[in-house]
Amino acid sequence: MEDHLPAAEGHRRAADEAARPGAGRPGRDDRPGPSGEDRLRPEGDRPGGADRHPWAGGHPSSAPAAQPLADLAGPVESAPGLTAHACWYPTADPGGEHVAFICDRGGSPQLWTASVDSPEARLLDAGPDHVTEVAWSPDGRWIAYTTAPGGSGHTRVLCVRPDGTGRRVIAGAEPGSSAYLGCWARDGSALAVTIAQPVGAVVEPPGERPPGWTERDGHATLLDAGPGPGSGPGPGLGSGPGPGSDPVLGPGPALGRTLGPARVRDRLSAYLVDPDGVRAPALLAEEDEAATLRTCDLSHDGTLALLRRGPRGRREAVVVRVPDRTPLCVLPVADGDPWIGRFSDDARTVWLRSDHDREFAALLALRLDARGRRTDLQVVLDRDAHDLELLTFLDAGRAALAWNVEGTSEVETVVLPDRPPPAPTGDGTAPPAPSAVPHAPPRAVELPHEVVTRLAPAGPYGMLAAQSGSQRRPGVWHVPGTAPPTRTPWSARDTDTVPPGPAPVRPVRLRPTGRDGLRLAGWYHRAPGRAPGEPAPCVVHLHGGPEEQERPVFEPLYHELTGRGLDVFAPDVRGSSGWGRTFRDADLGEGRFSAIDDVAECVAHIIGRGLADARRLAVMGHSYGGYLTLASLVWHPELFRTGVTVCGMSDFATFFAGTEPWLAESAAHKYGHPDRDLALLRALSPMSRVDALRVPLLAVHGEHDTNVPPRESEQIVRAARARGLEAELLLLRGEGHDFRRADSRRLFRRSAADWIQRHLTR
Repeated sequence: MEDHLPAAEGHRRAADEAARPGAGRPGRDDRPGPSGEDRLRPEGDRPGGADRHPWAGGHPSSAPAAQPLADLAGPVESAPGLTAHACWYPTADPGGEHVAFICDRGGSPQLWTASVDSPEARLLDAGPDHVTEVAWSPDGRWIAYTTAPGGSGHTRVLCVRPDGTGRRVIAGAEPGSSAYLGCWARDGSALAVTIAQPVGAVVEPPGERPPGWTERDGHATLLDAGPGPGSGPGPGLGSGPGPGSDPVLGPGPALGRTLGPARVRDRLSAYLVDPDGVRAPALLAEEDEAATLRTCDLSHDGTLALLRRGPRGRREAVVVRVPDRTPLCVLPVADGDPWIGRFSDDARTVWLRSDHDREFAALLALRLDARGRRTDLQVVLDRDAHDLELLTFLDAGRAALAWNVEGTSEVETVVLPDRPPPAPTGDGTAPPAPSAVPHAPPRAVELPHEVVTRLAPAGPYGMLAAQSGSQRRPGVWHVPGTAPPTRTPWSARDTDTVPPGPAPVRPVRLRPTGRDGLRLAGWYHRAPGRAPGEPAPCVVHLHGGPEEQERPVFEPLYHELTGRGLDVFAPDVRGSSGWGRTFRDADLGEGRFSAIDDVAECVAHIIGRGLADARRLAVMGHSYGGYLTLASLVWHPELFRTGVTVCGMSDFATFFAGTEPWLAESAAHKYGHPDRDLALLRALSPMSRVDALRVPLLAVHGEHDTNVPPRESEQIVRAARARGLEAELLLLRGEGHDFRRADSRRLFRRSAADWIQRHLTR
């Protein structure tokens, strides 16, 4: 799930009728320097704009309005409601003594708080809505968090006092809107939020796809036909002028073109909101038909904002002057964690996690002049063949970095240089930029488990690390300065995070090869008690994204399958993250056919190594992995005895017609444009080859899924049954694209394991 979350159920239904197309991360310009700035719509000429205070004025069409709610805090408790529970997404108060976090000990992801060294924890919001993000204010007065009502992708932002009082909706309560978190102002006086609202329909010129659309520097906002009705004159972060475009208002239809069907769209608006409700919301930026827009940082004086925008594979960092909302500079940044960077204390440097002009993401220093415009760009820290995955800023100029090392995490801290630029030279020449190289080498932080999912500051010299690994579900560790990390008492012990029964399997890394010689990757989970040379019934599990990456962490579904004597192979086919951007982009456009063939090569690899029994293979996956499951079953029908598709696309035409506008924007970049690449998308759709389906099929879907609507599963099940095949649909009530409630997850994995076991062992 991307960090732009769509606008509301009524919006989705209206979009079904309007037949919109769609894309998850918009176009980005890889050229250096200000070349990306002409893709933004500045607002400096708005009347009175230059004289605005950062807090002046809102935007009447979409400004969020706070709504008080009843307090739902629970009692303090020491014993968890569920034995096998997980804790993740920690955020600490300013002193680092108390932590707010997400925990499913009550059966679903909820907001909890606890002291860092006490086993007692308190539920702050006992409501039924799933919590997805948490952020404690720098002044310690508020805890902000995002919830997903009904388990869907439609979210809203709430705030609550650390004692559980004052609970209120900050954004996303308005009908037809959705919201997600940005950063806090440095003094805690304001919270940045992004609002997504439908703004009607536009018409789209069908045209031809832009030359080089599969390339990283191509134009990726494929669905935008111009401002259209309701866009207003406000500032935008557009995707650049094209034929027939106005350089200020953004792209528009070229003269003489025949306009296509109407498309429903979202407007994203980033605001600063006062959690106390004293000051009116202030607009930071807005953009129509965008994939995402998040405020990642504000300078100390509040005059500059760091925004992250764009679809997956084409993210951008944008420095914006807050008083008049003028974009000042743009730089491509990496996918993955949305918190891409931070201003230095003097706002003359932006520290960024970026893969600009690089194969792997690194820590870069973007130097700014006094006006906030780019003067220099330096590499601070990088690694050969490893992505910088997480970047968190601690205290006293320190940063914590997590590197992705072939699926595992390596963490280190470093003191960042933060010197002001030198004064101009007397002869008028530009002074040399200050070095961004740290004065001391990074310090490695040894953590007990394989993967780190989040790093957060925790008071003077402290840090919190959310971890997961092959032997446990997620938990939170406290790292007090240079002392060894310790598990927080409210995080379950390793042995208590997994269900009773066989111990979790430690997976083994494999490296298959694609038909074109591209080296693939994956983790093989061997069922307990299996003899080393004995070919086993095996489930090939395909991850989503497609840019996700398989990691060596405890997965309850794999634990269920291996406990029944079934091996699991979870590969990274082309398109996955963690192996460089060339690998990640290798599935774009017609490269999707090669990704489908990668699945067959992975099967050949595990059979050739004597691990898997060629006569007893199943394939399954979630989201994009659900699509790839169906594609594998119809392109390589001889390989598998059954398949399980979970929230997967079965037909790109119906997917684009039914999904959210933000997701449509990103999907068009990844798969092809629903109008311009109609033939390609038809060829890639499993429904187009459903006559080749030969084996029993189970489809699983959340009833509130607005990313991939349930219709995608319903139509493939109907088609399979019409051809005389065994096919079933499991529709999970109260769930969306991701299954979050413990009872739903348990029903899913047991149903899937029952289905696979029955068809592989009979």
